[in-house]
Amino acid sequence: MSDDDRNPVTTPEWEELLADATGIAERYREDGWDAVVLEPSGITPVEDEERFGLDVEVTEDEYDLVARLVERDDVTFGGAEVYYRPSEGDDRRFALAVERDEATETAVFVPLTYTLSESHGVFERALRAADLQIHVRPEAAEQWLVFSHEDPSLFLEESDVREWGDG
Repeated sequence: MSDDDRNPVTTPEWEELLADATGIAERYREDGWDAVVLEPSGITPVEDEERFGLDVEVTEDEYDLVARLVERDDVTFGGAEVYYRPSEGDDRRFALAVERDEATETAVFVPLTYTLSESHGVFERALRAADLQIHVRPEAAEQWLVFSHEDPSLFLEESDVREWGDG
């Protein structure tokens, strides 16, 4: 995998996604929500014994901020919104996962990008299991927080779902 596949922070589409995440988070804040926007430095598909899904690398400070939210007794991230950007006819996909706790009005914004060629196995399995996991972890550390999505099709084109949904 090239550095461009793992670290898409130089593409205009990635910058647009981050700007959209910031704008949507600001609307949440105007409505009284506590909103945290992550800026991943790397996103990779992961398929090993401990984890399965998308590995999202963030700074130690961003990780600590999300970890403090997750550890609170009154916060339970049970819902999500997914903003998917249709592809421009290539292998690269972009999505924004908004992990939400309605009761405490807390949201974590996770911008995502991935290539189908690198993440084919992850999405094929996620569609069969009805579970796409997003693992947020600090750079160069082996700890992570997991957000789970019961509808992985929200992160794909309809044609991808038709192709892989039958396994």
